[in-house]
Amino acid sequence: MDRENFDKLVSGMSIEERQNLLSKMKIESTLSTEYLYVPDDGIVPRMDAKAEYNKLPWYSRFWYFILSIFKSKTPDKIFADDQVSVLGSKINEKYPGMYDFERGLLLPSFLKQMTNLKEAARFFYLALDVSVNRDRGAFFAFLGSLEMPEIHKRLNDETDPKLMSERHPGIEEAELRQIAIKAMDDTLKTLTDEQRVIMYQNARSLFCLKELSVFLYDRVIMAFSNNKAVNGDACSVNTIRDLLVSLSNILLSLKTVPSMPLLKSLFVFMLQEKADEPDFDINKEIRILLTKAEAFLGIIREFNSKVPLIHIIRCATRNSSFYPHEISGGEDWFLYYKDYWKKRLESFFSSYLKDSRQRQILRIFEHFFKDKEPKLLEHCQSDANNDGFPLNESFSLSFILTFYSIVFMPEINPILRPILIDGEFEKKENRVEFAEAYNNFIKLDDEIAKLDMEISPEGDYGKRYNQVRQEMTSLPVKRRKTQMILEDAAEDAEKIISGAGEAARTIVDVLTGILGKDAKGKYAGLTNLSVFTKKDNLFIYAMDDTVEHFKKVLSILDDMASMESGI
Repeated sequence: MDRENFDKLVSGMSIEERQNLLSKMKIESTLSTEYLYVPDDGIVPRMDAKAEYNKLPWYSRFWYFILSIFKSKTPDKIFADDQVSVLGSKINEKYPGMYDFERGLLLPSFLKQMTNLKEAARFFYLALDVSVNRDRGAFFAFLGSLEMPEIHKRLNDETDPKLMSERHPGIEEAELRQIAIKAMDDTLKTLTDEQRVIMYQNARSLFCLKELSVFLYDRVIMAFSNNKAVNGDACSVNTIRDLLVSLSNILLSLKTVPSMPLLKSLFVFMLQEKADEPDFDINKEIRILLTKAEAFLGIIREFNSKVPLIHIIRCATRNSSFYPHEISGGEDWFLYYKDYWKKRLESFFSSYLKDSRQRQILRIFEHFFKDKEPKLLEHCQSDANNDGFPLNESFSLSFILTFYSIVFMPEINPILRPILIDGEFEKKENRVEFAEAYNNFIKLDDEIAKLDMEISPEGDYGKRYNQVRQEMTSLPVKRRKTQMILEDAAEDAEKIISGAGEAARTIVDVLTGILGKDAKGKYAGLTNLSVFTKKDNLFIYAMDDTVEHFKKVLSILDDMASMESGI
């Protein structure tokens, strides 16, 4: 079963299907565009203590010189410590309950804000986990279809071999592929600077959200313990100082609110597992998620405004010039985007080639059976039965079943059965092989019917398959369970197909020996062949035709196996 069908099985959606889902959203939602992060230097501005010291009047520097004699520190170091002390006092004054500068302790108010920030980050962790973390290329391609719809349309249309073959009738598949690759490269070169900037900003927002969501909150929170001196939970700032520096870098980098296309893309990926539910309402679900996003973005904004993180770090490091730096990330979005389309192109052509081979085999199929209707498995997925069981080997099974009904029973069995009953084989082992092969071929009808029943809604595979589809569980779990069911059913189908092939080869070998055409001499003739031929050679001709029929069956089965396996 190809990946596209498998995704549909487990309620996954292609890019186009997700776009259709978005098109049903009749909501115009807006988020607050207020910056998430606004640096507050209003307490004590960032400064280079040494440079500021050198700007002091001579008498102030002289005072610090006198102090340095008693404190065994350089004058500029004493000045820097004074500035940090001023900063610590102002933190206590403006943000009570947040930080105790004298004891170097983070207080209960800080713990509360950190716990809230962890909850907000958890929301985005879940959103990222089912989208970007799972398939970064597919996510950027979908986001690109919203931010750059004209580019997406060109890439989609100009790399689709079906559409291309209509524009270039009669062209070879290899040349068609080269045209598609060039069209893809040419289209990607037309991305404007504005489009690249928009996608980069989105990718950067994603990266910063990811870093915020995976920050080690628990390590910070677990560092707090009850402290009677502050009447609550407290933590030494030096214990988690490095973690706070990392957090300040992330928060500085996540200044702006993620774009609406980015959030909607995240939410569509989140909701794809629920899209097949009977009462699924995309408008309602998106509204709920956007409301949550607004609330959790507000918590991030609140943390930045209520927690003087930079100033606390300056006090902890006794460095009044400390300032966080922006983390790098998001620059590689284009690599993922381009790689996705390269894989998509290959997938397009793989499906196209498979379809072409299937059409070719169908023509052979029709010719072989003289345009008679093929026998289909009732419960297999097909054009006439979209809800059937997606058995990849159904085409081969259908061929075997059709051959059995239209050719084998009416035309071939009357030749083989007399040989089995009345034939006197020169080599006994030939008779044993022939009997086993004949019996195995005769049982094919029942074996295929049994498998068809197993994949029906009442059968074992069918019940398990439908049960998994209805489960309210994560997409990866559904995929694993569904894959196991499909593999079990495929194993049964392959046993039938390989058994048919082995039986056909044995019958060909035995009949070839009877006809005296086995050059290796493993298969010999019948001692009573004249009983079958009588006064003419019609029986000989019939055996010859039977050999050719089975050889053709083996050739078609090999072609079908290659097509179904994608070789």
